[in-house]
Amino acid sequence: MRYAAHALPLAMFMALFAPAVEVAAAQHLQVSEVFRETKAYRLTVAPDVQGPQGSGIINVVEEPQGLKSLSEAAATPQRLAQADDRKAEADRLYQLGKQQFNTSQFQAALESWQAALELYQAMGSREEEGDTLNALGLLFRVAGQVPIAIDYHEQALAIAREIGDRQGEGNALGNLGIAYFRLGQYQEAIALYEQCLEIAREIGDRRGEGTALGNLGLAYADLGQYQEAIALFEQRLVIAHEIGDRRGEGTALGNLGSAYRNLGQYQEAIALFEQQLEITREIGDRRGEGHALGNLGIAYDDLGQYQEAIAFYEQRLVIARKIGDRRGEGHALGNLGIAYTNLGQYQEAIALFEQRLVIAREIGDRRGEGHALGNLGSAYANLGQYQEAIALFEQRLVIAHEIGDRRGEGTALGNLGSAYRNLGQYQEAIALFEQVLVIAREIGDRRGEGHALGNLGSAYANLGQYQEAIALFEQVLVIRREIGDRRGEGTALGNLGSAYADLGQYQEAIALHEQALVIAREIGNRQGEGATLNNLGNAYADLGQYQEAIAFYEQRLVIAREIGDRAGESLGLNNLGAALGETAQYNQAAISLAQSIEVYESLRTALPDEQLISLIDTQQRAYVNLKRALVAQEKNDNALAISERGRAQAFALQLLRRLRQTSDDPAPDAPDLITLEKIQQIARDTDTTLVEYALIADLFLYIWVVQPSGEIEFRSVELNGEDTDTPIALSALDGPLYRSTPDPSEVDTLVTDSRSILIESTDSTATPTEKLQELHQLLIDPIADLLPTDSNAPVAFIPQGSLFHVPFAALQDDNGTYLIEKHTLLTAPSIQVLGLAHDTAQTRSGQSLTTNPVIVGNPTMPEVTVSTPAGFVTNRLTPLAGAEAEALQIASVLNTTALTDDQATEATVKAQLPNASLIHLATHGLLDYGESPLDIPGAIALAPTATEDGLLTSGEILDMELQADLAILSACDTGLGNITGDGVVGLSRSLITAGVPSVMVSLWAVNDASTSRLMQRFYEFLATDEFTKAEALRQAQLSLLYGEDVETRLESVRAGAAPRYREGFEPVGDRHPYHWAPFVLIGNGL
Repeated sequence: MRYAAHALPLAMFMALFAPAVEVAAAQHLQVSEVFRETKAYRLTVAPDVQGPQGSGIINVVEEPQGLKSLSEAAATPQRLAQADDRKAEADRLYQLGKQQFNTSQFQAALESWQAALELYQAMGSREEEGDTLNALGLLFRVAGQVPIAIDYHEQALAIAREIGDRQGEGNALGNLGIAYFRLGQYQEAIALYEQCLEIAREIGDRRGEGTALGNLGLAYADLGQYQEAIALFEQRLVIAHEIGDRRGEGTALGNLGSAYRNLGQYQEAIALFEQQLEITREIGDRRGEGHALGNLGIAYDDLGQYQEAIAFYEQRLVIARKIGDRRGEGHALGNLGIAYTNLGQYQEAIALFEQRLVIAREIGDRRGEGHALGNLGSAYANLGQYQEAIALFEQRLVIAHEIGDRRGEGTALGNLGSAYRNLGQYQEAIALFEQVLVIAREIGDRRGEGHALGNLGSAYANLGQYQEAIALFEQVLVIRREIGDRRGEGTALGNLGSAYADLGQYQEAIALHEQALVIAREIGNRQGEGATLNNLGNAYADLGQYQEAIAFYEQRLVIAREIGDRAGESLGLNNLGAALGETAQYNQAAISLAQSIEVYESLRTALPDEQLISLIDTQQRAYVNLKRALVAQEKNDNALAISERGRAQAFALQLLRRLRQTSDDPAPDAPDLITLEKIQQIARDTDTTLVEYALIADLFLYIWVVQPSGEIEFRSVELNGEDTDTPIALSALDGPLYRSTPDPSEVDTLVTDSRSILIESTDSTATPTEKLQELHQLLIDPIADLLPTDSNAPVAFIPQGSLFHVPFAALQDDNGTYLIEKHTLLTAPSIQVLGLAHDTAQTRSGQSLTTNPVIVGNPTMPEVTVSTPAGFVTNRLTPLAGAEAEALQIASVLNTTALTDDQATEATVKAQLPNASLIHLATHGLLDYGESPLDIPGAIALAPTATEDGLLTSGEILDMELQADLAILSACDTGLGNITGDGVVGLSRSLITAGVPSVMVSLWAVNDASTSRLMQRFYEFLATDEFTKAEALRQAQLSLLYGEDVETRLESVRAGAAPRYREGFEPVGDRHPYHWAPFVLIGNGL
């Protein structure tokens, strides 16, 4: 048997018909790195929020007290007495380090301060030595190396106590407090700040007293104790006002604003931020002005007023760049990324987060690097690219652990949990959320504790354990109310509402959603208001009260449009359309759903292939609903056009771009809009009967047949499943939709069972007739009268979902006749892709398959690492004698030389493929293999070398420019991969995208000997020039089925004789469909 190695787990693509719970999705706000990043920016945007100010020494926002200016240094008696050259040089280096630090030149600042420290130590200047140690501590804290920072601050503290410098002692204590604050050790930080406060009061240092109060406020704010924080910030504000410290006054106002924002009191927060902005402009504090603008942006972002937020962030970015504040520039870019994420413009967001990541790495900001990685992960999660997100979250976790950032560690674990929850791996998610809960409780983070409990509740809800979920959501609600978090209270109420809705207790759900709505409106949370209106609409729809549901959906739609939430707008239009459809208002439903699709498609521009695949997968519901609405109006032809618009669009775009490379036309950002006229033209151009299937939840199977004349017929098959196509409840409360894998449908189960029985019955004398006949009854009987009577006339099946795994050739009618006996078959992921593959083939019209064939068989096998119950094991793949015989025989037919054994190296094959007219690879296929979990799955085994591992991956093929007219992957499972709305993403897609219009692949692990015979016969039939590729494959399959050699089959075909196999037929040996039915031709069949 040709081996199909499962080397790495496949990315799981989420089912599109699973009910989506808006509130549960909203819960993920609470661990979404995007919003944690906002919090991190809040810590930089307001001066005190930048980090507690144990002393001005570490504060890079207002003029530090500990980082003394040269004029202050000159006024110090000790320094006046030691005004020699070394002292002047040390002071110069110290001040130079300050300037370098404030412009984010951290390495240069480190060198300057280390040089100054050496001079001060050599001169015995203890006070200046302490100042410099504190400065170095600040630098290492900013770089995320907090333990080193603590060491420096402790040295500074020891010196201050040794020389009796009470102010220096207070500064060092404050700086130590900040370091412990960064580690999430809030009680230790508070104790240190309190000592700092006591000293400031003893020595009458009013400025230091204010700074200590502000830092205490920050610690209590991070613990979720906002009222205590507000009281401390107000004291800090009074002191700043009394001593005329305008900069400190602005700092206090900013921190008060942040506290009110955390309480959901956004208007109060905005008023305070505006006062902060006014002060910074009055005193010419450009850095502080940037922070105030950033704070205003965050507040407007919270209110769902994204364009206003973007305007503030852009002003903040301009200032940061003008003053050379690289860290501030990074923060502004990150917050812009968050705003674009909230607008559903994920590609723009990713570009901004990547810029933010570059800056963080350039300046050595490890904490900022972690935030950027987390935000990138969240953006990819929004696109449904969960494996990519997981990789980024894991990097974020490593950094948090390395720098001792316990809160960041919890955030990263929570985001990982969310990603695994999206993949349907709920137990893994629960384990991660429990770790988050432990961390939050250890560091006393009440808000984080609520986040963790909420996410645990969502995971248990996914498992159907609604009582456990409710108990957890109730704990969240208690915490939110205790800490005065109004926004979080609304989220918790919404989650409870969704859990009760899942239990069918819709009145309780409505009551809870109404409470959430009141809160959202009170605090001005437009995004949350829209989400809650949507949830209310869902609840009324569940009750069958569609008019009430429609009213709520319409309100939700108004808000989405007002705040510029395009993704939310498309979701609102979809839910509205679905509800209109339930009330038989099909025309209005179709209009709303068509608008939803238009908005969706407008969000897809300029996305890379893999992101486009994932995003389209998240948007399928509107296409399904619109098909239903159109069919209900008997607009069946229009429904076919919509069916085509919803499938294989990324694939079509890639093919279109390849074709455009040969013309002067610019590369498109989106595929050409498929129309009925284009569909009919493709049928005529290819002279093919097109059969497109569409699964409508578990209720209906829609089938369209397009004749070569362009005539369209429609049939509908009613299934026995339940309607799982509930309204979309994607959250606008604060997070992305997290989808879970649904239970297999009736059709899924039938396909899986038929394949299993077919493969398992190879050694018996019985075929899986019953299951194959059931599939025939489902897929073929409804349209049998529409299929061509000429067995040589091609029929192209356009499957969907699990139907991609159907061995159409082996389907049997009630008389036991296989479909391959009646028809010449091929498949494609969409009619549009079939047409583009045909167009590609036309560009090769002068090329013969024998011009430059590349034939590979049984290369020296590489080693692969496979997953076993005992763990990962590395083994060398077994040789394939049949594959070698196959390659040698085919090479003889084509009058060329096959590459076998050590000749068939990966490097040699890759070098020859771009110029090949025909590609035939007879070797092992590795279904799931990729160089990383993020790769397109699939690989072909070739001979390894010192520089190549011997595995030609789907990703490597995708990057090639191929000229071959046909590629055959004569290996196991080469037609499988990730099933998405774009078709099967794997080896076959990579080859077609790379330029090969016809690809032959297998649907299961094939037998080495029978595959060799099948392939040799295919080429013998093809060499007669009497058959197209599709016809040659059919005749090769029939020759095995009928037990005929090539000459006998040719005589029968030429004579038009009926097969003689029926009398005494037993499906043993090669005559069993396991041996002749696995290979399918994808794309152009001519």
